[in-house]
Amino acid sequence: MNPNIDPIRLEVLKNRFASLTEEMGAVLQRTAFSPNIKERRDFSCALFDSDGEMLAQAAHIPVHLGSMPLSVAAAIRRINMAPGDMVMLNDPYCGGTHLPDITLVMPVFCGGAKPAFYLANRAHHADVGGISAGSLPLSTEVFQEGLRIPPVRIVRQGRLQEEVLAMLLANVRTPVEREGDLNAQLAANRVGERRLREIVALYGLDETDLYGRALLNYGERMMADVISAIPDGCYRYEDALDDDGTGSGPIPIRCELTVAGRRASVDFSASAEQVPGCVNAVRAITLSAVFYVFRLLAPEDMPGSAGCMRPLAVRTVPGTVVDCIFPAAVAGGNVETSQRIVDVLLGALSQALPDRIPAASCGSMSNLTIGGVDPRSGDLFAYYETIAGGAGGGPLGPGASGLQTHMTNTLNTPAEALEHAYPLRVKRYALRDGSGGSGRHPGGTGVIKELEILGESRITLISDRRNLGPYGLAGGGAGRPGRNALLRENQLTELPGKCSVAARTGDVLIIETPGGGGWGDDHATPEKGTHERSDRD
Repeated sequence: MNPNIDPIRLEVLKNRFASLTEEMGAVLQRTAFSPNIKERRDFSCALFDSDGEMLAQAAHIPVHLGSMPLSVAAAIRRINMAPGDMVMLNDPYCGGTHLPDITLVMPVFCGGAKPAFYLANRAHHADVGGISAGSLPLSTEVFQEGLRIPPVRIVRQGRLQEEVLAMLLANVRTPVEREGDLNAQLAANRVGERRLREIVALYGLDETDLYGRALLNYGERMMADVISAIPDGCYRYEDALDDDGTGSGPIPIRCELTVAGRRASVDFSASAEQVPGCVNAVRAITLSAVFYVFRLLAPEDMPGSAGCMRPLAVRTVPGTVVDCIFPAAVAGGNVETSQRIVDVLLGALSQALPDRIPAASCGSMSNLTIGGVDPRSGDLFAYYETIAGGAGGGPLGPGASGLQTHMTNTLNTPAEALEHAYPLRVKRYALRDGSGGSGRHPGGTGVIKELEILGESRITLISDRRNLGPYGLAGGGAGRPGRNALLRENQLTELPGKCSVAARTGDVLIIETPGGGGWGDDHATPEKGTHERSDRD
């Protein structure tokens, strides 16, 4: 460590940077219009140095961990930002994930000619246009998924660019909600700027910058320590997505993990080629998944900085399902393929660290979008939600039940908020008993959610693990696959994992999510008093 770096001051600034991003998130959540942001917390906030290296990110959405820096890099590369500017983008092929995730990047100047820092936040908007409400369609090209925004100024020298906003709002189904959520994102960056200026005023720009760079090196050392605890070797694992919604499947994802001393490489080059349907993932998503998995192995106090990625090399091949090329459809890659990337990397790690790695969790965000005309108001509506499942059992105990796992860190939409905002009624919301895999430490259970449709609508589902359940480990059983169905006039119709169907008033949509895989020999005696169910997500 640099002898000029005081470890205590480094810890103080690490915490202040993290608190800054947490406060940004609080502002974004509390001032947003949509239930997806204010109730489900589907957003992330982060701080970057003058080179666009991430110094801190609040503990929001894991799938944004490794992808938001690429959006910031794209904004810096494309736009010569001036004081008071903010840049907006959502292009998956420019550091984004999928089109509903809109990122705002703000430079922070501290007296120099160039930005000293950047602030950014990313929020999932419940609709950004496209061929179906919610902008998560069964698409075959990115053009069908909504409005694709390259880096563009939404604020220029402190003034909102009304024509840019008008262009965005003209292409969405719920413009009032979109404008409200964008204003919340603008406010979050401005609050972050105020807090950052307070830090610089207290410590000085030179010292703040010095400790920011020390924080990157600190994260690098901590991650290298984590990797050094993994036995050297080459570990492989393979799993698959059910399908892509257009007839292609199963879709294998293959991982080869090589550990050598204090560095590791993760190779996904043998994964399937990109597919016609929407489950293709851009490379940014794969980076996020790798960062997330290795972050799981680290101490809780590890900073969420770009330095943590330095000891990790990730290899992908353009044109594959984990590194697709334009104009592949990507709406489901962010939400479903990211989960399977985590599953295969954890499967590889389980060979190296059998006493630390749990069985597979539910492996699907079970994405649901419903859109139509609200009969109560005559206005268009677009509802989006991910639905919880079971966590995998592990060496330390059974998996938790009914919570969001791995690449999502969102909450559910409370029944009261859902019924207030949309023409929907929650008929049932319960744990799905028996869905967790068997074993010494059984997997957690998924959930059952039944929604009555109160107006003519279209339902779109992008879900997985409906054919092959989440794997067990160390002799544990697989979790039970999920199930989707539509009840109409007492007639039950099974629905595939990925589908789009017209719904009538009175129809009931039934979603049963997968349970987690079990851990340990089925015939071993379970430990008493260790199985706990979580609160509903």
